[in-house]
Formats: sequence, C-alpha cells, structure tokens
Amino acid sequence: MARSRSYIATPPGATIREQLKDRGMSQKEFALRMDLSEKHISRLINGDVQLTPEVAVRLETVLGVPAKFWNTLEAIYREKLVKVEAENTIDEDLIIAKKLPYAEMAKLGWIPETRNVNEKVINLRQFFGVVKLSIIENDQITRIACRRLGITDKADLALIAWVQEAKREARDIPTAPIDIKHLIAMIPEIRIMTKEDPREFCHMLKRILSKCGIVLVFLPHLKGSFLQGASFLDGNKIVVGLTARGKDADIFWFSLFHELGHVILGHIDKAEGTTPSDEEDADRWARDTLIPPHEYAEFINQKDFSERSIIAFSNKQGLTPGIIVGRLQREKIIGYNMMNNLKIQYELS
Repeated sequence: MARSRSYIATPPGATIREQLKDRGMSQKEFALRMDLSEKHISRLINGDVQLTPEVAVRLETVLGVPAKFWNTLEAIYREKLVKVEAENTIDEDLIIAKKLPYAEMAKLGWIPETRNVNEKVINLRQFFGVVKLSIIENDQITRIACRRLGITDKADLALIAWVQEAKREARDIPTAPIDIKHLIAMIPEIRIMTKEDPREFCHMLKRILSKCGIVLVFLPHLKGSFLQGASFLDGNKIVVGLTARGKDADIFWFSLFHELGHVILGHIDKAEGTTPSDEEDADRWARDTLIPPHEYAEFINQKDFSERSIIAFSNKQGLTPGIIVGRLQREKIIGYNMMNNLKIQYELS
C-alpha cells in the first residue's frame, strides 16, 4: 500500500489475501493451486509484482472471481501508484522550490510567472530538464567551477539555477573544438583588452574564446548566490559565465581570469567539483597572470601608492588602473575608500 495526501494505492493482493482468509487457505496451498512459486505469490499479494492478464485468468479459475475484475483492480492500483508518487514528489520538490529565487528568475524571463505552487514546481522541472528537483543537487549533473563570496544552501541552489541559464544560453552557440593550448597562447591578447571599452572588447573576447571551444555568457546576478562567475563542461564545449555583480572592471577581469584559470589548470568537469585548493590555485593564477609577481613586488617595495604612481605602473603593465587599485584594496595596502576615481564600471549584457 502506498499513500499520499490525496491518494491511497491498494494492490490487488489485498483482495487476494481476503479471499484466502475467507477460504481458510494458506499461501502455500494457494501457490500450489495457482502453479506459481510461493515467493511469487507473496510478492503478488504485497503488490511487488504486476498482476498480469495470465495471472488474472488463473485467479478466475482458482478463486472463481472473473479475470476482468482482477485486471481492473491492477489497472486502478497502477494508476493510483503513479498519482501517489507524483503527489509525494511534488511535496518534496516544493521544499526545494521554496529555496530557489523563483520570483527573481521569473522577472528575468527565465521561467513563467505564477503564484500556483504546483505550477512553480513544474516550471522549475522544465527549466532544469529533470523529472524531480532533487536531481539538480546531484554532483554528476552540477560539476561547476566557480568564484563566489559565500556558501549557503540557498546560495548553492541559486548558483545551480544561474548555471542552468548559462547552459541554456550557450546551448545553440557554435564553437571550435576545445583547444587549451590555443587558449594559453591567446591569454596575452585577452589581457590587453583590460584597457578597452566593453563595447569594443566584448565581441572580440567572445570570438577568441569561441575558437578555443569556450562560450562566454553574461548573466544578471541572482540575489543570494554570492556569484562572480562559473565555468563548466557542457557536451563538447566549455561554458564560462560571468555576472555583472559589482560591475567594477577589476572584479570583471579578475573573475574572468579566475574562470580561465580553472580551464587551463584542468579543474573543469571534476566529478566532485572544485576543491578549496582548486579555488586558491585559480585565484593565484588570475592574480599572477594579470600582474606578474616580481613586477608587482617591485611596485609595492617603492611604497608610493599615489594616483600618479598607480597610473604609471598600470600603463607599464598595459592594464586599466582599476585593476591595480582593486588589488591594493583587497590586500589592504590602501583603503577601500581610496583611489576609487581610478576604477571604471561596466554595463554588460
């Protein structure tokens, strides 16, 4: 017997048990009369095996109850089982759905707007491409390398939702085969773009990465996800997604190079996802690729962090000054309220 809030699925075996009780017949004797094993009869009575048309005919012969009756009971039982499972699954999915930023996702046009809780579950299943929402937390589905500022249960689900939208956007964008060596060769050219306007570099950046087998997508930030960027393997391409969180150029470039670091360092598509060590390695790679360590050390040793000195060093490095300012702020060499006039902000779409 199976139950949900609205349905009870009772197997035909319950009626067989009643018939045997009325006749004072043991299951062993019944099995002999049916010419079936005791194990099969036990499973039939418990609803663990299907009551087939052949068994229904045998029941008609042994118990004198028409085969049509047994076939009908079996059909009703199987239908109720499906309804019980569907309703119970909906209830389980409602718990997950409440943790997902449904209203925000709908506002962004990712899923239909609705207030009906069951419709929300159905829409979310279709969005994620799963028969039940618990599947989205499976590590085999969500192998993600990402840069974010915090981790909570809701943040994890928001991250998974954001990544799914990135996957949906990237799905129909063609790329060349994945070529990590070509990506490494193109890093200096990508680095030079830090001084350009987004309207100039975005198209070129996407084209360069496409030739490396990488799709670059920009998506709005989902509240509570603490997400800066994510990268993952999707079929025969790599998807790198970035948010406009913060919108500062230094955050954008560090996040991009962090994700490219994951790609180059081989962190993509790990069965268990990235480790804290992987994240640290990607941070280090991004930091040292944007600003060579020995040159940065020489700059720091001069102990001159004036606007003029920062601009001169950024020009020497071929970087926008905001990247230098952001690094100095993060390392607490200067305060977060200092030199922000050297930072620029991007509007990405």
